[in-house]
Amino acid sequence: MDLTSHRSRALLLKLVLVCFLALVVLGLLWELWLAPLRPGGSMLALKVLPAALALPVLRHGRVRSFQWWSMGILLYLCEGLVRASSDSGLSATLALVQTLISIIAYLAILLYVRTSRPAAQH
Repeated sequence: MDLTSHRSRALLLKLVLVCFLALVVLGLLWELWLAPLRPGGSMLALKVLPAALALPVLRHGRVRSFQWWSMGILLYLCEGLVRASSDSGLSATLALVQTLISIIAYLAILLYVRTSRPAAQH
């Protein structure tokens, strides 16, 4: 592995971690204070638990963990898309933000896994 691919992997790892942390913070703010389904917050805030638990696992940079989360992040993407199209006001805006963060995380995960593969032997 050359130096540039090592730097790329390190940057992608940081990007994924930042996205997951952003999803946790956004989800808590959204469901507890900014636009909860019920006044005073909702149990929907628990949706951040998988992303929060993924942070220490992903921090190790194991490709297998990234492969698993390439599918897990799609749950956040789907929720963002559904709520962006069905909610209104601030909740719809927050759903769009979640959708964008999920897309960025998904692409960064795919690129991380791709740059982690050994070069093809000729």
